[in-house]
Amino acid sequence: MLIGLVGKPSSGKSTFFKAATLAEVEIAPYPFTTIKANHGVGYVKVECIEKEFGVKCQPSHGFCIKGNRFVPVELMDVAGLVPGASEGKGLGNQFLDDLRQADVFIHVLDTSGTTDEEGKPVESHDPSKDILFLENELNRWFYNIMVKAWKSFVRKVEQESGNFAEAVAKQFSGLKVTENHVKRVLSRLRLPEKPINWSDDHLFWFASELRTESKPTIIAANKIDLEKANANYQFLKMKFPGLIIMPCSADSELALRAAAKFELIDYIPGERAFEIKGKATEEQKAALSKIKENVLDKFQEGTGVQEILNHAVFNLLKYIAIFPAGANKLADSKGRILPDCFLLPPGSTALDFAYFLHTDFGNNFVKAIDAKTKKIIGKNYELKHGDALEIIT
Repeated sequence: MLIGLVGKPSSGKSTFFKAATLAEVEIAPYPFTTIKANHGVGYVKVECIEKEFGVKCQPSHGFCIKGNRFVPVELMDVAGLVPGASEGKGLGNQFLDDLRQADVFIHVLDTSGTTDEEGKPVESHDPSKDILFLENELNRWFYNIMVKAWKSFVRKVEQESGNFAEAVAKQFSGLKVTENHVKRVLSRLRLPEKPINWSDDHLFWFASELRTESKPTIIAANKIDLEKANANYQFLKMKFPGLIIMPCSADSELALRAAAKFELIDYIPGERAFEIKGKATEEQKAALSKIKENVLDKFQEGTGVQEILNHAVFNLLKYIAIFPAGANKLADSKGRILPDCFLLPPGSTALDFAYFLHTDFGNNFVKAIDAKTKKIIGKNYELKHGDALEIIT
């Protein structure tokens, strides 16, 4: 799974990326600070099952704070996209190509309206224009890739009487398009029955819907603590009722995580509160109190960064968290208790989990055991979020 951060220059993408990963990336108030895509590890938050077993887990990857398990996910921050990116403007072709392997997009939006569509400072800019242009650029990117091969592709499918959805998934597998994505799009669009009869408008419509289906997007309404931002956010929610828009202050999250790293505060990412420790100076305490007053006390999502990551993974992609755990023993061979927690796609079965752990486990699967109930589970059992399983081979 790969989460792609997109948006115009100077929208706060690199700040969001650094806040989510605490990676050392360049952050500056000018366009194209990021030239090559930055890859890093962020974390989604799930409830750890240690409470159910009355133990303290010892994660081999990620970490756990007071029963909150943080499971790693891969994030990618690409350079800012500008109007015309799909036609190559602003090195757009290079940046868009980086996004091929993303499974979901987080559009980091400058909700304050203090930068124009190219990321240059202005006094007042309508952020709804940024949503419209970015959606259009991503749709045109998909369309441009598809249109190059379309005529010969549909002719071949027609001649061979092939499965259209399967053929599209195979032809555009580089975009991580699946057969199910195509089927869902076709079921909701009223297009001519034969794709060879589609007009250019039909193809653009199909490409746009396929992009939305295969790479769903959540909008991070960033810089929510700045003047005019909250009013703009409320306006955006009314103007785009079909889009997922969540308030966010990447700057605040970065400050809180940095303060926690240096043991100035106790803070669990995603929470709406923190506790200041004695080491903080009066100046630091004042800055932290400002974050509490302007962000945490105002919005249900805290700073928004953790909530947005979780929403992307668990609500849009519908992934589930699964713990490998023995029915009679929770420790691994090294003595670590509940060391692993893995994210699997929706619809995964006990057999899929076995193969996920190791090919030999899948090939020699006999049964699985639910570590919580001690019940035997067959290979076709569909996994649920928070399951703890032992695979018997």
